[in-house]
Amino acid sequence: MWAWLFLLLGQKYADNLAIDHPAIHYLEGSLHDPVARLQAQLEDGKARLDFAEGTGYLPSLLAHLDVPADSQALVFSKTSFQSQKISPRNPRAIYFGDDVAVGFVRGGEVVELAALDPMQGVVFYTLSAEKTNQPHFRRREECLRCHQGPATLGVPGIFVGSVYPGPTGLPDRAGAIITDHGTAFEDRWGGWYVNALRGEQKDRANSVAPDPEEPHKLETVGRRFNSEGYLSDVSDIVALMTFEHQTKMTNLITRLGWESRMGKDPAGGIEDVANYMLFTDEVPLKEPIQGVSTFTETFPRMGPRDKQGRSLRDFDLQTRLFRYPLSYMIYSPAFNALPDSIRTRIYERISSRVPRAVLEILRDTKADWPRQ
Repeated sequence: MWAWLFLLLGQKYADNLAIDHPAIHYLEGSLHDPVARLQAQLEDGKARLDFAEGTGYLPSLLAHLDVPADSQALVFSKTSFQSQKISPRNPRAIYFGDDVAVGFVRGGEVVELAALDPMQGVVFYTLSAEKTNQPHFRRREECLRCHQGPATLGVPGIFVGSVYPGPTGLPDRAGAIITDHGTAFEDRWGGWYVNALRGEQKDRANSVAPDPEEPHKLETVGRRFNSEGYLSDVSDIVALMTFEHQTKMTNLITRLGWESRMGKDPAGGIEDVANYMLFTDEVPLKEPIQGVSTFTETFPRMGPRDKQGRSLRDFDLQTRLFRYPLSYMIYSPAFNALPDSIRTRIYERISSRVPRAVLEILRDTKADWPRQ
């Protein structure tokens, strides 16, 4: 749905898990993701989506899904099924919360949604951009053609890609990769706009390859679009880096949950989840970064705090993304839906490898954290 063809440079390959496995029933099982809940509320008359000139249902949709508008990141590579509408002059806006992401294309036919179900993983939907008396979310199974495979660790999931885009945003296949907190800066954000103070740390953002004979030779283009019709005129680096971390964390948790239900040995998945949750392969910042939206202030307010006022959502932005080296996704419904025995084994691996401050935060904020 939001993909094209990406290489798995530096990533662990994982075979696809069967979506029709008797323990999974991805396409037929009941859903409890944020979009499914909102659809039920719309049908019961308990919620209503309002339509705004220029941005359509987007502001109302974000409000109902608790997705902050200041999480906006802008991608201009043609890596969506709405690619004909996307270009450096008309980038696609991505907004996200802990359990749902929303894609908006100015002038597009639909709004794209990817919602995290605690058991089923990421479920894909679209909402027509046209005004109607009865807005309805349509589940999009065809999104799995791109959103279940090596890029998502073999389960329905989402990811952030980095490409070498041509002048129109069309990416070169050979240079496309998946990025997360372990990706070198120089390889990140090809095909994305990024506004930020980030020193001399080089990346692929804000650039195109104008010469088809040299498809990997990028030139900076700056911002080429009119911001009318968007909720903001910036693409925040802190939001984008947070989303990068969250996408792979989500896919790791989903795969571990599916493997446990399928009766597979969870040992490898437990190690993978624990290591990524601990930011063991995070690339350190060479220079401090500074966001350009309010996301840096609002995101930390969304999570629990310990008795000393500390949170796993607190940013560092000097030498690393977060101040405390443990993922805030440990609070997610998807993580909490893992079997008790598996969470216990993850906790055992975490407890011996985190600073004392992280242990104190968990003891005050995670109800099932082992009391000692």
